[in-house]
This record gives sequence, structure tokens and C-alpha cells, in this order.
Amino acid sequence: MGKAWLGLGANIGRPRAQLLEALRRLDAHPDIHITRKSRIIETDPWGKTDQDPFLNMAIEVETALGPIDLLDSCLMIEEAMGRKREEKWGPRLIDIDVIAFGQSILQSERLTIPHPHAHERAFVIDPLEEIAPSVVEWIKKQANA
Repeated sequence: MGKAWLGLGANIGRPRAQLLEALRRLDAHPDIHITRKSRIIETDPWGKTDQDPFLNMAIEVETALGPIDLLDSCLMIEEAMGRKREEKWGPRLIDIDVIAFGQSILQSERLTIPHPHAHERAFVIDPLEEIAPSVVEWIKKQANA
């Protein structure tokens, strides 16, 4: 089992309920087990700022999946919950991002680890700092490398 850190966010529909449902679905996956979770915080939108604030959180998971399979599982949960990818940085019913996977560094067409913009975004770093300060330190170090 490996450890990974995910960022979750939502700002349309019922964001708090959607975050909780995403947690339930992630933890119900046979190869994903949530081991830590941050509190839910409200943040201003990033990128496209003319939309409602987001609710965000971070979780730590133990998983038997590799990084791409974990990403695919997150995307399947988003889709099952009704996520439509219509607008970059636009409103989200649910968003689940793979922020870090152990201390792996990965750059592919589908996934970059650590998340390439995590260190610039308080909505990622603040909740992650709450549950995994050493991971935040590692992400910032990788960003400056």
C-alpha cells in the first residue's frame, strides 16, 4: 500500500454534501482507504474569479493503486457524481485532484505529480498543511528545484 494526498473541491449544488459523498465513495473503493482528512474550508475561486466561493479539503489515502489508476478512480467518481468538464477553472460539482503520491515524481500527458500548481494555491496548501506538513514542504521543494 502506498500513500497519496488528494485535494477535493466543490462550489455548485450542495458543496458540503458533495464533498462528503466523494469521501464516502473514495473510502468505499476496495483499493483506497482514507487515513486522514482536513477540515473543510471556504476559499475564493482561482483562475476564473466570477463564480461562487469553493469548499475545499485535503485527504490522505492508503492505496494499492498506482498513480494513474488512482487518477482514473477519482475521475470515475467525479463522473458518477455528475461532474461535467465544460470550462477550465469553472464551477465544479466535485473536483478530486491527485496532489502527491508518496515522494514520486511523475510527468505524463495525463498526470503530473506533485500537482504542478499546488504550491501556488492556498486552497490546496492550507488543508494539506493541516494533515501533512512534510508533504507541503516536499511539494514546495520540488517546485523550486
